[in-house]
Amino acid sequence: MISYDAKGVADEMNKTMKAFALGLVIVSLALVPACRSKKTVEPQTHPNTTTSATVPEVPPPPVTSTTTTVEPPHDFVQEKPVQEEALPNDIEELNRVAQQRGLIADAFFNYDESTLSAEAQNALQTSASWLKKNPQYNLLIEGHCDERGTEQYNLALGDRRANTAKEYLMTLGVDSSRIRTVSYGEERPFDPGHDESAWSKNRRAHLVLVGK
Repeated sequence: MISYDAKGVADEMNKTMKAFALGLVIVSLALVPACRSKKTVEPQTHPNTTTSATVPEVPPPPVTSTTTTVEPPHDFVQEKPVQEEALPNDIEELNRVAQQRGLIADAFFNYDESTLSAEAQNALQTSASWLKKNPQYNLLIEGHCDERGTEQYNLALGDRRANTAKEYLMTLGVDSSRIRTVSYGEERPFDPGHDESAWSKNRRAHLVLVGK
């Protein structure tokens, strides 16, 4: 039989306990990593979003016409000037043509008046414009009346009408030396009728062109 003393038995027991404790430590260290679970982070997905960016469509550039219409330059020098028709040399024919074309126009008056209406002023303005452009002609202004009133009264009224027209032409720039006046009263009616239609034609300052 093998016998052990008490000291040897104690040493053997100490070695056994140390080995057992070391084994427990090793087992514990081996189990620790296994207990730790790694958390796996899954990518979050959004059902309403797309992974690729949408590039907006660029509208095509507007189509411009390559052809342009170029109008010819407006050269007023090349335009032919408006030429007035030649006036007749005969003085009577000249007056007829001038009245017909509206180059000169008579001034008409209301009953028993010698003041110029707006219409009479417009007529004299037209006449003054033409006279200033044609200084080779002088002017005779005849004062006329209708048949109502006495002969002497109508002669005086005709004189006032003729001079009123003369003074207005002078304010428009016509030289007074070019204008003469005369009154015929009721002696030379333009219309021989005996109603207002005829009388209105006879109440006038009649413009007559005369040579120098």
